[in-house]
Amino acid sequence: MTETNIILFVVGLILFLSVMASALSRFGPPLLLIFLVCGMLAGNDGIGQIGFSNVPVTYFIANLALAIILLDGGLRTPFKSFRVGLRPALSLATAGVLVSASLAGAFIAFVLEVDWRYGLLLGSIVASTDAAAVFSQLRSTGVTLNERVSATLEIESGTNDPMAIFLVTFLMTAIGNDAPFELDTIAIELIQQFGIGIVGGLALGTALAWLVARIPLVEGLYALLIASGGVMAFTAINQLGGSGFLGIYLVGLVIGNRRNQATEHVFRVMDGLAWLAQAGMFLLLGLLVNPSQIWADAVPAFLIALFLIFIARPAAVYVSLLPFRFPIREQGFIAWVGLRGAVPIVLALFPLMAGLPDAQFLFDIAFAVVLLSLIIQGSSLGGMARLLKLEVPPEPEPVAAFALEGQRGDSYQLLGYRIESASIMSGAGAAPLHRLADIRVAAVARRGRLILPKTGFTFAFDDLVYLIAPSQARHDLARLFQGETRDPITQPNRFFGPFTIHAEAPAAEFARLYGITLNGEEAGLTLGRLVRQRLRRRPVTGDEIDLGRIRLIVRAITDGMISELGLQLVEPETEREPRG
Repeated sequence: MTETNIILFVVGLILFLSVMASALSRFGPPLLLIFLVCGMLAGNDGIGQIGFSNVPVTYFIANLALAIILLDGGLRTPFKSFRVGLRPALSLATAGVLVSASLAGAFIAFVLEVDWRYGLLLGSIVASTDAAAVFSQLRSTGVTLNERVSATLEIESGTNDPMAIFLVTFLMTAIGNDAPFELDTIAIELIQQFGIGIVGGLALGTALAWLVARIPLVEGLYALLIASGGVMAFTAINQLGGSGFLGIYLVGLVIGNRRNQATEHVFRVMDGLAWLAQAGMFLLLGLLVNPSQIWADAVPAFLIALFLIFIARPAAVYVSLLPFRFPIREQGFIAWVGLRGAVPIVLALFPLMAGLPDAQFLFDIAFAVVLLSLIIQGSSLGGMARLLKLEVPPEPEPVAAFALEGQRGDSYQLLGYRIESASIMSGAGAAPLHRLADIRVAAVARRGRLILPKTGFTFAFDDLVYLIAPSQARHDLARLFQGETRDPITQPNRFFGPFTIHAEAPAAEFARLYGITLNGEEAGLTLGRLVRQRLRRRPVTGDEIDLGRIRLIVRAITDGMISELGLQLVEPETEREPRG
């Protein structure tokens, strides 16, 4: 019994110290790197002196953790992101992984002087980006990216595992059997992985969403129902020969886009489960490695990491995104966010469990590459986004949101907003709220007191105002309570320009007003269609074009079409390359 208590205490202590150390992530180090280092310090070569070498247990826990992380990522991905990011993300998840693995494999075979099949195997292990690393870093940087970039990165990281897993297992089989590659076998296996993963994920996700919407449960049990159902879907799809990782991501996607009374609570609980899964997985992977061996392989690992970061990944991104007309800045950032994390380490466990010769060496190199990727790329995502001018004003959100049961035309929510110092609500009555329809003030929290406002009530700075409002009004209300700020990124008028133009305005009249020359076809378009035509790609918020000294910036998109444009007057000395 004493030994059990000691083990539980040590596990709890490591997890506790890792979470406390995560406070350092705001100063630069990626959170996942902190968990990984804490695991290494607790291991056999570290101060903790914990001897752990159970590869099958690590593989089992890592698969379970990745399943939970991908489920949570799918839950938070809106369907509208797929309109913008699905095709480029799938290109990156297939052709991109293949290009990256091939280039890295050739380089590894040359640098390490190993058989080209081993080089390609290690290249395939480290080729795919990692969902845990990408989801975690994009959320923790505090940077809001335009939808095209963020959607492409998140969908890619959630869908590129099948290609990497296929390449690794196929190469291991070819090495073990000393058999040549057969193209028809490769094609069949790929179709099976993606086909069963997609069909199984969508079908089981739809069934689970239907079940969640109809079974009355205690609020805290909905997240457990979704998590357990998602894990069962993951295993079932794997058993059928498909990609469980792709399947469980799609399960989360379907459920997350079918809102119900428990949705907000599910998000909060799943967020905690995902963080626990990430922490536990990276701690365990850190325990498994010997830092002294990593140090011995530091030079080749450093060269491989640099090749992946500066040559293989950028080449894969360029080839994969060539048909989609991504601006060069966006391509550069997507190339930089080729974060390696748990997935390459888990893939490196495959040769260990199969007893492949030199499997330990492959694992050590893969682990070192992941460490360097997290240090070099993970610590600089926010700075790189700002350097490439890809940051857009974040969409303001309520500080609290609760779904209301019952039907009344549109869906209604109880929303909470904090009155900021720049808001016109500070020192005002309810008149500004009358601009929006069907808004009811429920209560106001002021300095610890709960107030039920009556006619003539005056709001004050820092009040927390609870409103009953239609769901679609949440962002308009958030902008009202936030007000204007001086930050050029969080201040929409500074980013989009001081003037707002409706996208349905005739381009010809606009051109006459500002002395702009348009060709005959463009003169017959609306401004929104003119911008879309000049961009030659699906527009997202923040895209822009220059018309002489006028810069038009996409400010709002409704149902995939540009609805509002911002206008800036560009002075000669401030001219620059458009962000779009």
